[in-house]
Amino acid sequence: MSTWTETHIPDQHGRVAVVTGANTGLGFETARALAEHGATVVLACRNADRARAAAARIAETAPSVRVDTESLDLASLDSVRTAAAALRDRYDHIDLLINNAGVTGLRGVTADGFENQFGINHLGHFALTGLLLDRVIAAPAGRVVTVSSLGHRAGRIEATDPAAPGGNTYGKSKLANLLFTYALDRRLSATAARSLAAHPGGANTEVARYAPAPVRALNRGLTVLLGRTPAMGALPTLRAATDPGASGSEFYGPAGLLEVRGYPVVVEPAERARDRERQDRLWEVSEELTGVRYPDPAVAEQLG
Repeated sequence: MSTWTETHIPDQHGRVAVVTGANTGLGFETARALAEHGATVVLACRNADRARAAAARIAETAPSVRVDTESLDLASLDSVRTAAAALRDRYDHIDLLINNAGVTGLRGVTADGFENQFGINHLGHFALTGLLLDRVIAAPAGRVVTVSSLGHRAGRIEATDPAAPGGNTYGKSKLANLLFTYALDRRLSATAARSLAAHPGGANTEVARYAPAPVRALNRGLTVLLGRTPAMGALPTLRAATDPGASGSEFYGPAGLLEVRGYPVVVEPAERARDRERQDRLWEVSEELTGVRYPDPAVAEQLG
């Protein structure tokens, strides 16, 4: 299907969706579309005021569904653990976990001492997913969708030391998103849950808000010229999350030239994203750095 749009989203009533970074951009459009199709949506965001304002906007177009917010700072593992505990108390299952939030150009380190882009874009989501995985498995057909980027093609991760500093740190974090997606889907193979990935192509969002002003201006100009609104950019994520025909380990992105624009289809990642040695080593290091040990999926399914 070459022109998949929001109109193809199946009825989402009875489903629970948690979307990180949902107060703006791709995350907001993802949450809005899911709510408008009946899902209970949780906006998991760092800024509580902006999350509540976004929830109010969604309630205007989806007044009959439940729209919740949850404070989540992916730059702090303490915050990730607190948010996960709150979500576990609130929901006995999570049908969709959308790992959407991301930053580029943000220098410095997280509260736990990780390089910001790697820490927020990958490690924060790795920890959150692990802490909520039994709730995803408890859903009839749970999905984890992690948002990567075309920038993953510029990323390099060494199997010997996946968290080593240096290089294109944003590209590295986005490559880590894909390595994580494939490694997680393999671990979910004995369950009904699946792990998929998506990328928006070019999209006029706030992801580059920490980048230098010329970079922000260029990004905004190009995406406006290409007609890549946040709503268009969210379509690959929405298809990965809701298309009944989507399968685990699939990667969705725009169908057009260089995957910059167009409607969502299955696309191929950089070859190194499929490297199982790097997937497994990154997994080991991520568990060590976050202190989050993933449950055995078969055991989690029985508990769920």
